[in-house]
Amino acid sequence: MKKKISTLPFSGTAEQEAKLMEVIAAHKDDPGAVMPVLQKAQDIYGYLPLEVQAMIAEGLNVPMEEVYGVSTFYSQFSLTPKGDYTISVCLGTACYVKGSGDIFDKLSERLGIGSEECTPDGKFSLTACRCIGACGLAPVLTINEEVYGRLTVDDVDDILAKYMN
Repeated sequence: MKKKISTLPFSGTAEQEAKLMEVIAAHKDDPGAVMPVLQKAQDIYGYLPLEVQAMIAEGLNVPMEEVYGVSTFYSQFSLTPKGDYTISVCLGTACYVKGSGDIFDKLSERLGIGSEECTPDGKFSLTACRCIGACGLAPVLTINEEVYGRLTVDDVDDILAKYMN
């Protein structure tokens, strides 16, 4: 599955860039530094926008293709920002057969974003996951660490309302 690249404008701070430059300087001469630098960069920025990947490529003197290849290959890396509230809908078998696909679609419609996207205000991001191990509560979604189970499409508006204020 191809990772989505953020369409939101990059808004890194000078402080974040300074931290990233420290990390790059500390790993500049290490072979195989791309992976640990990307991990630290994601800690700093919350995701890996192309602008950050370009800084890493230039700072480590490696091709952008290598940095991009690593960042898109490993599932731990995200190319899109995460909202204050990350909504993850389980699309594993048990949840899917009980309607989680429809719940995902309703959330997407209500928030105006698709999978792996963030609302322009930075409040919500939406993602699909595979089995979170709560099959007895199917269908399930999580918002940050909060688990919601035995859901129907009609529950979506009430759940979102709790986080809108």
